[in-house]
Amino acid sequence: MISTRWIEKRKPHWNRLAELADRTGSRGVSALTHAELQELGLLYRQAASDLATVREDRSSQMLAQYINQLLARAHNLIYMGRKAGSTQGLVHFYTETYPRIFREHLAHTLVAFIVFAAGALAAFLVSLRDPSFPRYLLSGPMVDTIERQEMWTHSIVTMKPLASSAIMTNNLGVAFVTFAMGITAGLGTLWMMLLNGVLLGVIGAACWQAGMSVKLWSFVAPHGTLELPAIFIAGGAGLRVARAWLFPGLLPRRESLARGGGAAVRLLLGTIPMLVVAGIIEGFLSPADFPSSVKFLFGGAMFALLIAYLGMKPKPAAAR
Repeated sequence: MISTRWIEKRKPHWNRLAELADRTGSRGVSALTHAELQELGLLYRQAASDLATVREDRSSQMLAQYINQLLARAHNLIYMGRKAGSTQGLVHFYTETYPRIFREHLAHTLVAFIVFAAGALAAFLVSLRDPSFPRYLLSGPMVDTIERQEMWTHSIVTMKPLASSAIMTNNLGVAFVTFAMGITAGLGTLWMMLLNGVLLGVIGAACWQAGMSVKLWSFVAPHGTLELPAIFIAGGAGLRVARAWLFPGLLPRRESLARGGGAAVRLLLGTIPMLVVAGIIEGFLSPADFPSSVKFLFGGAMFALLIAYLGMKPKPAAAR
């Protein structure tokens, strides 16, 4: 068990590391002197060793969480500070830093996915039981189009660039709102995930009843394998904000929210390229007259690439 004496002995070092991280602000490591940079590196290594010690004691989970958050801040300063604002720094963030951030917050994304999936499944089953239910949520013209066994996406084909831009804007708006609603203790984020799941479930059931399931899912598959995970991640970012507010641990609530919000923003940033690419695909490929098998294969390939990217490990230090 970690002793109180050991914690009191190590605490000044953690406070000093937090102080140096706070001083960097928007300027990054350029705000520190050469001596302070050396001290930052030393304190970072010591804190990493302390975290390994604390994790051996299961009763010190809150302390481990605090040190881990502190290390995450210091890590970003040390490994990204000199590259901040440059193209190289941006590439480094998306190729190495972001996959790690995603994995660290995977639990939040999974919760968002579960809420979405529960809403979709419930709405699908209710719609099958009561065929009139979709009319409560979908527009009359859309329901009428489905009942005629026609897709409502033909308008996209005739105005691809404009439609693609509108789709990107809408998807980015949904992602940012879902994230921002995390400040409502996560209730707004959960509502957004549930609502979007319900809408997908209702549409899926309506198309199922009209014998249009293949048409629907062959339309969704090419872009949905990027768009839907991006929305789940945005939901996870919102839940990260909520967690920082509701469960500050050893930190003051304001500081916990600031740190949790910073982590959530970085998590959200990774969804922007995903939604841009998904918008292009939805505007040009998804509604195009390609065989369904081609669209499903393309969607599967995009999802496999996404999983490979998010599971990518950082390069060893010697290889950099």
